[in-house]
Amino acid sequence: MANAKCESCRFFDEHKVNGAVAQNDEGLCRFNPPVSQPGPDAHGLWPVVGSTDWCGHYTPGMTAAE
Repeated sequence: MANAKCESCRFFDEHKVNGAVAQNDEGLCRFNPPVSQPGPDAHGLWPVVGSTDWCGHYTPGMTAAE
């Protein structure tokens, strides 16, 4: 599982496409829906992950999106 890291997963969003700037090697995990916030006016948030992080959902078929 040498490729078991977020940057090689198709659900990793590094923000380069939408012009946003991520700090260091961080990105967003888009595997699950955003986490809800307690207030009705608050927006849901995607989990922030590092490019070399990985989770139990990873499989070799989850290679980076094209």
